[in-house]
Amino acid sequence: MASDTTSLARLSMSLPAELFRQLDVMVEERGLPSRSQLIAELIRHALADHEARFRPDDMLAATITLVYKGDRGRVRQQLAETQIDYLKEVISSQHVFLEDDQSLEVLLVQGPAKRLEELCDALRGIRGVQQLQLVTTTALLPPLHDTEDGEKESTQNPAKEEAAA
Repeated sequence: MASDTTSLARLSMSLPAELFRQLDVMVEERGLPSRSQLIAELIRHALADHEARFRPDDMLAATITLVYKGDRGRVRQQLAETQIDYLKEVISSQHVFLEDDQSLEVLLVQGPAKRLEELCDALRGIRGVQQLQLVTTTALLPPLHDTEDGEKESTQNPAKEEAAA
């Protein structure tokens, strides 16, 4: 993967020696070509998390990963009913059975950050849900529908559209 070096900016930072060593171990274990690539990835994750927390009206794409146990029929029914309540946000879901009477479900979602957090809270409230993690990104899915006038329905972030104008 080639990068455009003309659009790069340099960052110099100081770290405690042990943290620096752990960073190098992480780079090596992941097989990355440089610390810069790992640090850029960590910063992207932090920026997406920041946007989700501090810009609740911004549009985000994300995954919600759930692990649940118990009466699977009841839990799956409640998960489905909750997803129906958030039909505009839930793009798709994938379910697999795990060991020890557990299930894993991954939802692909997109919508305002505040609405995605509300969906997570509703899912956490279902008895039997043991783990839930929301992973956000600032990238969006392309528009999914044509509007009545034939134009693509915008899923872009209004704040980002204003900045681009």
